[in-house]
Amino acid sequence: MDFSTASARADQLKKEIQYHNQAYYELDRPEISDAAYDRLLKELMRLESEYPQLAAPDSPTQRVGGKPLTGFQTVHHPEPLLSLGNAFSAADLKVFHQRVVQAVGDQVEYVVELKIDGLTVALRYEDGFLVTGATRGDGTTGEDITQNLKTIVTVPLSLSEPVPSLMVRGEAFMPKKAFLRLNEERDEGGEAVFANPRNAAAGSLRQLSPQIAASRQLQVFVYDLIHVEGKEINSHSQALDYLAEQGFLVNKERYLSGSMQEVIDYIEQWTEKRHRLPYEIDGMVVKVNDLEQRRALGATSKAPRWAIAYKFPAEEAETQVQDIIIRVGRTGVLTPTALLKPVRLAGSTVSRATLHNEDNIKEKDIMIGDNVVIHKAGDIIPEVIQVVKDKRTGAETPFVMPEKCPECGSQVVRLDDEVASRCTGGACPAQLRETLIHFVSRDAMDIDGMGPKVLAQLLASGLVHDAADLYYLSQEQLEKLDRLGEKSARNLLTALEKSKNNTLAQLIFALGIRFVGTRTGKILAQHFSSLEDLGAASEETLIKIPEIGAKIAQSITMYFRQEQNLRILEKLKEAGVNMTAEKMSPKGNLTEKTFVITGTLPTLSRKDAQNLIEERGGKVSGSVSKNTDYVVVGEDPGSKYDKALALNIPLLNEEELLQLIHADK
Repeated sequence: MDFSTASARADQLKKEIQYHNQAYYELDRPEISDAAYDRLLKELMRLESEYPQLAAPDSPTQRVGGKPLTGFQTVHHPEPLLSLGNAFSAADLKVFHQRVVQAVGDQVEYVVELKIDGLTVALRYEDGFLVTGATRGDGTTGEDITQNLKTIVTVPLSLSEPVPSLMVRGEAFMPKKAFLRLNEERDEGGEAVFANPRNAAAGSLRQLSPQIAASRQLQVFVYDLIHVEGKEINSHSQALDYLAEQGFLVNKERYLSGSMQEVIDYIEQWTEKRHRLPYEIDGMVVKVNDLEQRRALGATSKAPRWAIAYKFPAEEAETQVQDIIIRVGRTGVLTPTALLKPVRLAGSTVSRATLHNEDNIKEKDIMIGDNVVIHKAGDIIPEVIQVVKDKRTGAETPFVMPEKCPECGSQVVRLDDEVASRCTGGACPAQLRETLIHFVSRDAMDIDGMGPKVLAQLLASGLVHDAADLYYLSQEQLEKLDRLGEKSARNLLTALEKSKNNTLAQLIFALGIRFVGTRTGKILAQHFSSLEDLGAASEETLIKIPEIGAKIAQSITMYFRQEQNLRILEKLKEAGVNMTAEKMSPKGNLTEKTFVITGTLPTLSRKDAQNLIEERGGKVSGSVSKNTDYVVVGEDPGSKYDKALALNIPLLNEEELLQLIHADK
């Protein structure tokens, strides 16, 4: 077969494969068997092997997965991917409706969509081709999982009608059948099974091997057009239709109405029939349809005011409390946990539930041997709702909080103003173990490979007495641990070395100071140039910082008064752990200025222009609003140019942008 014939056949095969993908995934009407589909794909792969120039970036063969990745890069989202406020009843939805009407008038249409229980992803296309796929992360930055997302058949590698720039948001999920099949395979292979399809989808997309991701049969529903250049869109329903035309999988189960009562009725229908779907949903999302009204409504720092997520009532199940055990946390708190007769609940098997504290057990009158009703709080955390007292036999046993710590034997105390019982042992192994688990966790120092089992061995062998000791471990010491060979030991030391360069915010969170979470850590790192400066701050100084209350301030100052804590910090410093804040972008005449770039610039790429602006303290946004300071205009600008004119926002060409950037240098 000559090249011309091969090229024509390859084009035909691509069209056929795309047609059958659409028939299978979008229309749910497969026209050929899996074997016949595989034959088409293999023929295309053979042609591309013989003629490599036929292997285009958007070929279906690109979905099989490439070489393993070494890690995930960070992706900055041009526009924050906000979360949604929650509604739990019809009354909540009516309150939301009243807020919308007060802001934009009573002529409001809503689009109601299924809330897929999966992992949020953002896809960016340039000149019609997929260039980046990322997780939501914290809404501002996520992980680059482009190669894994390319393996998902429902993610188009190219758009049907290319535009200069397009960005969408969607939900990656694993269908129920694929989830069951995956867990069966893992169970047979002796691997741990996934708790639910959401965890399975998230775990699959964070695989460093795209081939593993390709084997997991994931799908992506796209539900939000974040940005498009070269296309005028006025409503959400129009955006969804446009995205479907571009080749995205858009959920057809949606409803458009101008009546909130109709919206509520539609949601009630799905509350009953949601289990019939081939994938899991955990609620419904109600969105204002008109984009101009959305802009008028705006958003808080966490969520848009034009949308709300209705959460389905948590499912319930009856089971038996077989025992109540105690877990000692890193702050010494004794948490009672119910060991349950395993029961299926909301998509996973539940065998334990936290009982929180002694007061909660007494209030609910929970006894060992009781039949109880459980649900998943927020569809995530198993919780005992009530005891089925008419099933008591008299053989049930009351729970008594131990007077001695089950881990170290130290006295257990409960302060008058707290519900928690605490171990008083300063050397309690459980507290140290939990402290170390927290210290190495992903949001803290993120030491890959340093899991609970490794930490338990390090503690048992006496190699580690505090978190700082981790940085003084040797290759020889690590190799002596069970199931930890030369390569694994070397990888651990590499991970420890890498963690020394983490941000000050991560270190502050990792220290485990009471009441200091990830957000508080970031706030503190923004206000203090170093850990030393934070430690020297008074309660009065700390309380003046937004979101830092009296409890947090007192906890921080108490932490830095403890000699043992100061010794640990000194050891961390000597080990080379970073204790200073990141240097802020140079202050210049672009500080706090917001730019939007549209069209093709003569010499600068969009990314280069963005970097230059951000280096001078400016911010680049993906959409034009009244808060935009400048719109940078290149060749063939899109609708942003028209909007800038309408809002009377200053326009800059590339030369004028560069003059502004270098004006105060």
